[in-house]
Amino acid sequence: MKVLLVATVQSHICQFHKPLVKMLHEHEVEVHVAARNNLAEKNGLALDFVEKVFDIPFARSPKSKDNIIAYKQLKKIIDVGHYDVVHCNTPMGGIVTRLAARNARKRGTKVYYTAHGFHFYKGAPKKNWIVFYPIEKFFSDHFTDKVITITKEDYLLASKKFNTIVKHMHGVGVNEEKYLAVTPTETEKFRKENKYNDHFVVLCTGELNKNKNQQVLVQAMVKIIEKCPNVLLLLAGNGSEEMNLRNQIEEAGLNDCIKLLGYHTDLEKYVNASDLVVSASRREGLPLNIMEAMICGKAVVASNNRGHRELINDGVTGTIMLDSSPNQIAESVLALIKDSNRRKKYGDTAKRAIQPYTTKNITKELQYIYEL
Repeated sequence: MKVLLVATVQSHICQFHKPLVKMLHEHEVEVHVAARNNLAEKNGLALDFVEKVFDIPFARSPKSKDNIIAYKQLKKIIDVGHYDVVHCNTPMGGIVTRLAARNARKRGTKVYYTAHGFHFYKGAPKKNWIVFYPIEKFFSDHFTDKVITITKEDYLLASKKFNTIVKHMHGVGVNEEKYLAVTPTETEKFRKENKYNDHFVVLCTGELNKNKNQQVLVQAMVKIIEKCPNVLLLLAGNGSEEMNLRNQIEEAGLNDCIKLLGYHTDLEKYVNASDLVVSASRREGLPLNIMEAMICGKAVVASNNRGHRELINDGVTGTIMLDSSPNQIAESVLALIKDSNRRKKYGDTAKRAIQPYTTKNITKELQYIYEL
């Protein structure tokens, strides 16, 4: 058996699909990857766990001519590759791949698409429903053998509206072995080495972009340090908004209170060393950074979006904020800074609640979906 995994960028495969590749290898399946090589931007990531990698010039923008080039290259790869399954991910990767796989599908190749969060959902802008819903329904109905959803809301909608097989799985899998392997002694040493011992550490991980909305966290920190001067905000990740954030932090005089960590492959150290995890993102599918916090028993303060709501039970495993204003963020963070018992209660409950989302369980679900 041979499988081609496709995504817009190679880092997506590295970050989210190792459990799938591991499961396929255990069943003696050969795995190839087709995606744009962006690994130079992701310090430490390497796509060294598959048999073959194709560098395809996908672009996130549907207007980019690079996607026409990507289509032609991918069609040739699929047509001569004789794959049993072509499994695509990400919006543009999913569209271009399903178009390129049409002939191969007629010859028996199965086409799977994992929706990491539809752009149309309850509360989404009306234009998202007008533009994205009919496109996804058409491609799912006509060019897809299985649609795999990672949120319950997407599963219910797709099962009802799409004329294809729809499966649900609990996200992409949080690596419980990696995140639980960090001992309290190692965490204490890490905090000391990084001079975190005198601080209350708040961690936010994710690409530095407008959707992740780190700018509002910087605004909130102005208010937080007025009440708790020892709070340290760590922003882990890189992206297009990095320079804007650096300027914003400097202009606010917060260089000593906010640290941009860059991209890290050892986030387990930072998650375990943190006292609280926060996310203010505007839109999420099913965020891995929240799962990583929960598996480590960390309380979470998060914005009110469907991905956060699916993972966090407000007032039980964390806090879902009423809005993402600087005042609301500051108020929510300060409330948990002052209440260590509630932080511990949230963290302990979160650790139990996240168990269905571990790589161990995800591997079983993937095996069922692939019928292996």
